[in-house]
Amino acid sequence: MSQLDELKKYTTVVADTGDFESMRAYQPQDATTNPSLILQATEKPQYRHLVDKALSEHKSSDLAGGDLLGSIIDRVLILFGKEILNIVPGRVSTEVDARLSFDTAGTVDKARKLIADYAAEGIAKERILIKIASTWEGIKAAEILQKEGINCNLTLLFSLPQAVACADAGVTLISPFVGRILDWYKANEKKDYTPAEDPGVLSVTEIYHYYKKYGHKTEVMGASFRNKGEITELAGCDLLTIAPSLLGELAASDEPLTRRLEPAASSGLDIAKRVYDEKTFRLELNDNAMATEKTAEGIRKFSIDIVKLEKVLAAAL
Repeated sequence: MSQLDELKKYTTVVADTGDFESMRAYQPQDATTNPSLILQATEKPQYRHLVDKALSEHKSSDLAGGDLLGSIIDRVLILFGKEILNIVPGRVSTEVDARLSFDTAGTVDKARKLIADYAAEGIAKERILIKIASTWEGIKAAEILQKEGINCNLTLLFSLPQAVACADAGVTLISPFVGRILDWYKANEKKDYTPAEDPGVLSVTEIYHYYKKYGHKTEVMGASFRNKGEITELAGCDLLTIAPSLLGELAASDEPLTRRLEPAASSGLDIAKRVYDEKTFRLELNDNAMATEKTAEGIRKFSIDIVKLEKVLAAAL
């Protein structure tokens, strides 16, 4: 049995890609995308027909400028999501424009539109996770959406305060970023880490135990991995979203894999209960230089890729 097969016994495996062939090859339960992955996919000839379809459908649109490009991007996201759901049996995560990360009302409006667009394609909202950045405004938007039955995946999450606020908001799923935490510590501490002492692994482990100890239903999906060791150290996490290259490494390995995270182990741990209002959330997040910097950096990078995608579409128009 490969490590990938063994991992699937404990953890729901999610494909972190916009590449359909990788999904077919590794048979994940769910798939998650982001603006960077969609941009990369649209640049490949085999996916050009989806972009062309979105463009052709807008030829007679009354929209113009940014509104037109925004509508086309939404359509591209829906078309990719629809294709993905023809491959995976579970859910697809579709991301709200990162430039709305500090706009609660704008995020809610965009999420409602995406769900309505999926519904027009005959896709039930239960198969969609709306991805939103783990800012205070994003978490508040998710709280509103969850009450409407729209499930959310809170992304760009780097700290326990963000995770606790998400759970208290009733969020369906969070995506704590393992590899980007490691990147920050390697750059700032000037040292290497074994998988067992990896700061990203430790962060997800802390969040997992907090959730299980206090009975939170929010699912933990580790994301953004830099090496196979980070993944095997988190075996047993609710979900792990993994890039195709690392899925390939797991599938090619028959090394023993031990379950590291189990809910039963969390109940006896000495973990203090936390409650956040906006002031304490912002203060604790600000005190965590890594989480503050990586959240801001992630929003900037996703926003840059949305702008690049807009330019690609504008040129095609």
